[in-house]
Amino acid sequence: MFVRMRVLYHLWLSPASRTIRIVLAEKGLEFAMKVEPIWQRRPEFLALNPAGEVPVLIEPDGTVLADAAAIAEFLDEVYRDKLLLGINPVDRAEVRRLVAWFDHEMNREVTDNLIGEKMMKRFLGFGEPNSNAIRAGKANLVHHLDYIGYLVDRRRWLAGEHFSLADIAAAAHLSALDYLGDVSWDDHEPAKEWYARVRSRPSFRAILADHIPGAPPPKHYVDLDF
Repeated sequence: MFVRMRVLYHLWLSPASRTIRIVLAEKGLEFAMKVEPIWQRRPEFLALNPAGEVPVLIEPDGTVLADAAAIAEFLDEVYRDKLLLGINPVDRAEVRRLVAWFDHEMNREVTDNLIGEKMMKRFLGFGEPNSNAIRAGKANLVHHLDYIGYLVDRRRWLAGEHFSLADIAAAAHLSALDYLGDVSWDDHEPAKEWYARVRSRPSFRAILADHIPGAPPPKHYVDLDF
């Protein structure tokens, strides 16, 4: 019986896509990746996800899944050898709270202002980056790094004693920002120490190997001992 390879439609600097890449790797699930130029609004892709956004995951049985939170929940329910959403209702509530914090608050205040202005405008043809938005993104990033530091001063991982989707979501955003050299790690030692632990995990290796043609990362991006 022929079984299709699991396929993830993604963009290199999309934190949501990076989240699912890490989740799949943490669970030991093999998958192929396809870069999706969402600005082209391809009918074939819109048929998979009418929102026109990545990530989209196609399971080996043909099941189509869209939205990072929905995909992560599905993977945690179906592939339960390693749970990433918490082992009890209280843990799961805290993981979900923090995932929403990073994917909504941090994304709006920081990621959209930096990656959106520096990279996505180029592909979308929306003109020059807005310097005010970039300054706002860098200023807001300080507060999010401080919050990460606050959490790991009190817990082993962001949501508690166990590595979880909260750590993955936060690291997905920071890894994309770090690719652009926008994170001042030396000014935020607790967040830096936590991020070093996250990116030393085998599931993070492919993220560190990303290399966008014409836009190489800074040297420290791949340095596990930065």
